[in-house]
Amino acid sequence: MTRSLPDTQRLPRALYRAAQVRALDQAAIEQAGITAEQLMERAGAAAFSVLRARWPQAGAIVVLAGAGNNGGDGYVLARLAHQHRLGVRLLTLGEHDQLSGPALAAARAYRDAGGSIEPFTRLPPDAELIVDAMLGTGLERPLTGLWADAVAQCNAARSPVFALDLPSGLHADSGRVLGIAVEAAVTISFIGLKPGLFTGRGPDYCGEVCFDALRVPALIYASEIPAARRIDWRQQQRLLPRRRRSAHKGDLGFLLVVGGAAGMSGAPRLAGEAALRVGAGRVAIATHPAHAAVLNLGRPELMVHGVAETDALGTRPETTLETGLDRVSELTLENALARASVVALGPGLGQKTWGQALYQRVLAAAMPLVLDADGLNLLAQAPQRRDDWVLTPHPGEAARLLGWSVAEVEADRLEAVRQLQERYGGVAVLKGAGSLIQGPGPRPRALCSEGNPGMASAGMGDVLTGIIAALLGQGLEPVLAAEVGVCLHAAAGDRAARRGERGLIASDLIAALQPLLGLAERRSCVPRDDDA
Repeated sequence: MTRSLPDTQRLPRALYRAAQVRALDQAAIEQAGITAEQLMERAGAAAFSVLRARWPQAGAIVVLAGAGNNGGDGYVLARLAHQHRLGVRLLTLGEHDQLSGPALAAARAYRDAGGSIEPFTRLPPDAELIVDAMLGTGLERPLTGLWADAVAQCNAARSPVFALDLPSGLHADSGRVLGIAVEAAVTISFIGLKPGLFTGRGPDYCGEVCFDALRVPALIYASEIPAARRIDWRQQQRLLPRRRRSAHKGDLGFLLVVGGAAGMSGAPRLAGEAALRVGAGRVAIATHPAHAAVLNLGRPELMVHGVAETDALGTRPETTLETGLDRVSELTLENALARASVVALGPGLGQKTWGQALYQRVLAAAMPLVLDADGLNLLAQAPQRRDDWVLTPHPGEAARLLGWSVAEVEADRLEAVRQLQERYGGVAVLKGAGSLIQGPGPRPRALCSEGNPGMASAGMGDVLTGIIAALLGQGLEPVLAAEVGVCLHAAAGDRAARRGERGLIASDLIAALQPLLGLAERRSCVPRDDDA
């Protein structure tokens, strides 16, 4: 049954690379006895069903059909539209005189039903809906010539575009744009969802994503291990750690945030406050003395310690700031590290002598870590591997860690996050549209399909660092803390964006965290001692 959805909550969780979907397609033919012609008929019929549900008034439909199986799906849709007495024009691209197999059969059936076939030169100006059945998932090189011109005309048209299987020009596995890609309003994917629909540039081009398995038996899917798992907050909130009725702050983690060079006080403050809102028992911040005395004025629950460069280097036993504020000089860095259960290292840290000194001191303490921002940049300068940390790079930081270009990271985000984890150990989180989480062992990497472009602003990564570190402190295993944290962060961004994406700031996410967690509790997603 085809499901046209305004969100991704009920879509399948498994994501498959294009080659895997082709293997599933072939397995359905060879093992389940479904013919290629039947699969094409089902795909065209599923697409037509979505078309009628999404655009019930469309009466002038243009189908752009390539010369492969994606074009064959377009022929089936065009035939059904013609049989339902809708106005439909089918325009061809590629070598249609070389059509073969099920695509040729679909073209003949369309022609026999009275449909007309014309070569593409330009889009008709009166088109109410454009169906992209040009290329599908097989594209590996940039579009040129007539293909690129057709895509450009689609994007320039005022009519919506409905893409079959994948917008033409988008890479199925990575979500990168191969020169130019169709900007679809709706995309229907068949047999298996592809990662490129949800990561990289995919969300810019796919619009609303629908799915139809074409009645391929579930047993067929056992032959392929998914390339990734799609996760979201609705699913992940069930993994939140228990909080006993008798819990006290000592049970819920002591998080130490280390960062905030002179002029960078906001980053550790965002991380610390986010951690409190996610339920950390205690949060301390080790930061530069220049702003330590005032950093917690707006959030007195934060314990703030000024750390001078000499203290960070270990050349004197303690640091006392003559500010009159006991909270500032309550602990030395060494004592703070001794009391903490988790450290978030990097927000606003900088890469100068002060930041380098704190970085080296924290790493020497051999504690569970969430490493972000300049902590990652310092790691790139002197790589090492650990099993007890979570790394949270954006594509630029990932490029430095891997010795790649940013373009290379974005060209295959799934492979990039795999190599980050393999090279540095622990858990790797590759941030961006469709954030990816890769842990150790056989567990498939995860892809978060929530979030919005309003989250492309300063401080968002600091909030995520605080969230993940707080979950670690409350007992979640690192890979689960990363997966739950990424989804909570994305859901908070979506909740905060209800008032609009433009102008969204990191503090807005912090305000959304407690309501989301409270809603999870009211839905009884968090088991309690008295549930039994």
